[in-house]
Amino acid sequence: METFLWLAEAEGGFGLNLDIFGTNIINLAIVIGILYYFGSGFLGKILSERRGSIETAVSEAEQQAKEAEKALAEAQQNLKQAQDRAEQILAEAQERARAAREAILAEAQADVERLKAAAAQELQSDEGRAMAQLRERAVALALQEAQQYLQERLDPSDREAVVDRSIRLLGGQG
Repeated sequence: METFLWLAEAEGGFGLNLDIFGTNIINLAIVIGILYYFGSGFLGKILSERRGSIETAVSEAEQQAKEAEKALAEAQQNLKQAQDRAEQILAEAQERARAAREAILAEAQADVERLKAAAAQELQSDEGRAMAQLRERAVALALQEAQQYLQERLDPSDREAVVDRSIRLLGGQG
């Protein structure tokens, strides 16, 4: 260290060199030389690693883009199939609804026809009963009139003769 101080004193001592251009260019050349000499392998290695990672990322991104396009195409195909199936289900539902409506209308028409037939049959039955009642009433009235007529016109001996004759006609003994 003494040698270093002796040289510094011999040259005039320590001081500042104010020649900015001369000192900066020399310092810059020294720094660039050191960086080139020591850093070219290190910097080259870092840059090649960075380049490799970028290339890998780009290839992965391209692969993901292809897979995304494939997935998109598959999803669009699935969507199309789902839409087709939905249209098919809708058409089937409409057809079933139409068939059910027709079946309900046919059943309602059959019910109306049955009700009409039942009403007609009931009307005929009521008409038959009414006619039978009218006949019974007419016979009862005719018998009543005949009895009254006979009672008014026949004396008791004639009445006995008519009763005996009626009994014989009915199969009795007399």
